[in-house]
Amino acid sequence: MMELVLQVSDQLARGAELDTPEVASNDHVVVLGMGGSAMAARVAANAAAASPAVVHVHQSYGLPAWTVARRALVIAVSYSGNTEETLSGMHLAMENGLEVAAVSSGGAVAGLDVPRVDIPGGLPPRAALGWQTAAVMRLLEGAGIAKDAAASLTEAAEVTAASLGGGAGAGYRLGEDLGGALVDRIPIVIGASGPPAVAATRWVAQINENAKRVAIAAEIPEANHNALEAWAASTSEPGRFGVVSLTDQRGDARNERRVPLSAGLLAGAVSPAGHVDAIGLGALARFFSLAVVGDVASVVLAEAAGVAATPVAALEGFKRTLREE
Repeated sequence: MMELVLQVSDQLARGAELDTPEVASNDHVVVLGMGGSAMAARVAANAAAASPAVVHVHQSYGLPAWTVARRALVIAVSYSGNTEETLSGMHLAMENGLEVAAVSSGGAVAGLDVPRVDIPGGLPPRAALGWQTAAVMRLLEGAGIAKDAAASLTEAAEVTAASLGGGAGAGYRLGEDLGGALVDRIPIVIGASGPPAVAATRWVAQINENAKRVAIAAEIPEANHNALEAWAASTSEPGRFGVVSLTDQRGDARNERRVPLSAGLLAGAVSPAGHVDAIGLGALARFFSLAVVGDVASVVLAEAAGVAATPVAALEGFKRTLREE
């Protein structure tokens, strides 16, 4: 898994050169996806947030009710090509005559007559985040929503390559340090709205799947209206939680000032593990600069717990149960 983490910069660089089908311009887009594929959808949607278009990520069966009325473009992202929820949304969109494009490495999606971006298979979906994000970005660019997608992907590739340094970069070492600081704690990962908040959800998903550990993602400012109260009351177990703060100097200054204030109010109730500052100009680069540190930390946590990071037996077992029923 650590070897796969180090491949993200190459995925982004090669993803900038993906062949993508033509799609018509549309100011309403629904991106379907679950798990690692939904993470790619969220990353791309956040990167396109400056556009006046509506880019909605749908993580369930079917489609949002407004999709057909707005004649939205539907982008289905399924790494395996067999994701049940995503396929249901694709079929519904096709039945209603909507334009549908897909991202996959094969599977049932490859058998449907829709424009498709093919990406390499054989990886755990969460380890193909670079490929999937690149494919969605290129499709959003085709729809007139994301601008200069190739340039954004190239910057993200350069930033992550420098940060990871093939296992010797500053971001890699920081991930090792933070993973070590979280070994005996429940991680709380805080990020302000935008790239840090999306990166916080990536941190938690990676810790869930790689380290098989419970973790909590918190988005600022929302967490200042609810979750902060519970954490501040945890004074009887000050070592139970470890807080990682994700910051972005290019984010909304009002939210960014809340991150250290929130951490300060928790002093004595939870233990600070450390913080990560975003690097780069574009939203993609800033997200990935935060996310790859968490990827490394999640594998360090898996190694510390003596668990294999790559297999996800509980998730695969649940899918088998669904199929059997």
